[in-house]
Amino acid sequence: MIVGLFLILVCQLVGEALARGTGLPVPGPVIGMGLLFVLLLLPEGRTPLARETREESVPGACRGLLAHLSLLFVPAGVGVVQRLDLLAAHGIGYAVTLIGSTLITLTVTALAFRFTARLIGSSDEETAP
Repeated sequence: MIVGLFLILVCQLVGEALARGTGLPVPGPVIGMGLLFVLLLLPEGRTPLARETREESVPGACRGLLAHLSLLFVPAGVGVVQRLDLLAAHGIGYAVTLIGSTLITLTVTALAFRFTARLIGSSDEETAP
């Protein structure tokens, strides 16, 4: 698990270095996640790193992070409590923005799903028993 966590953090570090060094408008962790994805796609015999990502080290580290994912929300909650004055001043705007963006996201997701279902020729009649 330590090796897997090390690989995840190295991928994030390389992604952050690439984002800052090249000035790409993509966050470093996203680039690091793409790099980890590429490592997972490599055939097992190509590099020792590819073998390490296939074995239990990276999946074990991911399971450990997911098991404690709720702890990662603590800093965000502390930040909200520290800025309660802004929440009191602009709370209605935040609520409208949050609800509006959620509705837009759900609508776009549903439309994209319907478009994709039509594109591949799937229909409700085919899946009904």
